[in-house]
Formats: sequence, structure tokens, C-alpha cells
Amino acid sequence: MTEPSAARKKPFLYVVVCACGIAADVGELITAAQERHWDVGVIATPQGLGFLDTEAIRTQTGYPIRSAWRAPGEARPLPPADAIAVAPASFNTINKWAAGISDTLALGILCEAYGMGVPIAVLPHMNAAQTAHPAYRQSLERLRGMNILIGSGEPHPPKSGGGADPFRWQEALDLLEPQLGHRPDRGRRGTP
Repeated sequence: MTEPSAARKKPFLYVVVCACGIAADVGELITAAQERHWDVGVIATPQGLGFLDTEAIRTQTGYPIRSAWRAPGEARPLPPADAIAVAPASFNTINKWAAGISDTLALGILCEAYGMGVPIAVLPHMNAAQTAHPAYRQSLERLRGMNILIGSGEPHPPKSGGGADPFRWQEALDLLEPQLGHRPDRGRRGTP
């Protein structure tokens, strides 16, 4: 007889989705992760939730989207994460996360995951005016100092809608897999 934990062999990826115009396309990352033998759960920022087709994501992943804290005694709806991809990552989320602000479930998970050693990749998606702000540059420096893996995406022009250039969804997996050795038998790290 096998143990319950032995039944899950695929690594589990949390995808944290922020309020960005391209967030509706997160299914591309979910599909790519599943093709690479990951199981996936989605955590959305409260504003990001409005950009998503929650039923389509639930069908694709087999899990509900998390966006709010659990009530005391409520079961955890997702297994612990082996890795986390923040994609797309907004200006607001990056700056709050780097400052240690944990006022949403998504930020709380990101702040705790760092302390638990869970590998995290972030794919920023914002305009050039936002990336020019000194707080953003300082936030990226802090996140790099925390060994957070930062994607290579370029900012889009202000007022352009942000969806003109292709978003490199799979880059999150490319950054994370070497951190795990992407071994299906990798042990659980125990994220929130």
C-alpha cells in the first residue's frame, strides 16, 4: 500500500496572477507547465481575479483559484508549492512584495515562501513609465538579493494597452526548473 504523499509525483507550481491586461492569457503558462509535468494552482491578487475566467482555470487545473485567506479550520485547497511563478507581475505587487507587505493572500504567500526556501520566478509586466520609478528599481534589487529569479521581459510604452508584444509565459518555467532539477520525486517544501 502506498502512502498518500507518494501518490503525488508531479511537482506543484503556484502561479500568482496580478491585475494586468494579459492576465487572461495565463492559461498559456498553465498549459506549458502541465506539458512539462507540473501540477498547477492559481492564486490571484484581488484585482487580478477580475481579469480571469475562473471556471476555465478551475477546469484546466482541477483546483479553485485562491484569492482570499482561508477561514480558521478550513481545509487547504491547494497542495504545498514546490515553486512559484508570479506572472504577470504588476508594479504594485513587486513593490509591496519587496517591502514585505502582506496585505493580500498572494503577497502573504510570496513573503512566506521566501522564508521557506521555495524557488520563485517573477515575470514583470508594466509600462516604461512605471519601470522608470526609483522604487521599482530598488524593489528589483531587493528581490534579486533574495534570490528571486527575474524574467527578461521589456516594458511596453505607456498608454499602449500592454498587450502588443508577446509575453514570454514559459520563461517562468525555464527559470524555475534548474532550481528544482525538475525531478518529479522532489520532496514537498510546505508552502502556505
